Amino acid sequence: MIRGKFMNRRKSREQAFILIFERSISHDDTASIIDAAETSENVRIEEFADHVASGVESKEEVLDEVITKYIRGWTMNRLSKVSLSLLRLALYEMKFEPDIPVSVSINEAVNLAKKYGGAEDAPFINGVLGSAAKDIGEKDA
Repeated sequence: MIRGKFMNRRKSREQAFILIFERSISHDDTASIIDAAETSENVRIEEFADHVASGVESKEEVLDEVITKYIRGWTMNRLSKVSLSLLRLALYEMKFEPDIPVSVSINEAVNLAKKYGGAEDAPFINGVLGSAAKDIGEKDA
C-alpha cells in the first residue's frame, strides 16, 4: 500500500513537471493547460500534479528569486526549460509542501532531469537544490 502511494506520487510529480514545462513554453495558465490535456488528449491529471503545478504558478516570482540566488554564474535566460521547470517544481515542494522531505524533492528532480534533460541537467539541478536545501533546512529531520 505504501509503495503504491509513492509510485502514484512519482507519477503525479512527473505530470506536474510536464505541466510546469508546458507553461514555460506556452505561457498559458495551468488551469488552461490541464483543461486542454484532459479534453483533447483524454489524459487524467492527478490531483497532486494539479496542486503542485498551480502552486508553482502562484509562487513563481518567489521561486525564481530563490533560483537566481543559487545559480551562481548563470542567468535565468541561460537555463534550459527542463532545468528551470524542475528547479521550480522541487523548490516549491521544498518551501511549501511540509509533508515532503527535502531530500525526496531533490532526488525526484534529479531523476526527472536524467529522464528529460541533457547530460548536464541532473548534476546542475542537484547542486542548485543542495545549496538551497542548506538554507531551507531539512523538514524531515
